[in-house]
Amino acid sequence: MAAKMDISVSVNGQEQKAQVEPRLLLVHFLRETLNLTGTHIGCDTSNCGACTVLLDGTAVKSCTVFAVQANRRSVTTVEGLAQGGKLHPIQEGFWERHGLQCGYCTPGMMMASVELLKKNPDPTEEEIRRGISGNLCRCTGYVKIVEAIQYAAEKMRQQQVEVPAR
Repeated sequence: MAAKMDISVSVNGQEQKAQVEPRLLLVHFLRETLNLTGTHIGCDTSNCGACTVLLDGTAVKSCTVFAVQANRRSVTTVEGLAQGGKLHPIQEGFWERHGLQCGYCTPGMMMASVELLKKNPDPTEEEIRRGISGNLCRCTGYVKIVEAIQYAAEKMRQQQVEVPAR
C-alpha cells in the first residue's frame, strides 16, 4: 500500500485538508472524502464529461486528475455555483429552458458551460455545441441544453455574473 500524502485543496471556497493515497482520483476525493456527490462518475474513461469540475477556473474531467494534483489549487463543483441561496445563471438556464432529462450529465454540462461562457460571453450555437462537445448526453438531442446555455449567456451579460471567486 502506498504511503498517504497530505493535501490541501480549496473546494467551493473552503479549504479542505486530507490524507489521500497518491492514486486517488479527484472525482473520488470529491464524492467519497468530501461527500460532494454533484460531480458524477459516468464512464471512468474521460469520454462522457459527467465528472467535469473547474480546476483553477479551467474545466477538467475529474476522473483524469489525481487528488494530489489539486493540492494547493482551487476546485469548483456544481455545488459551488449557487451563491447566497441564488442559482447561478447556468443552473437557472437549465431549469428555465428544460436543459435536462435524466440529469446525469447535467453537472458536467453546467461546469463545461461555465468555462465556455467565461471565455466567450456571447457564443454562437456552433460555439456552444463545440464548447460542450466533451460532454455526452444520452437522453436529449442537445437542443434544450444549447437553449439553456444561451439563456445563461444572456443573463450573465446583463448581470455581469462570473464564476464564484474561489
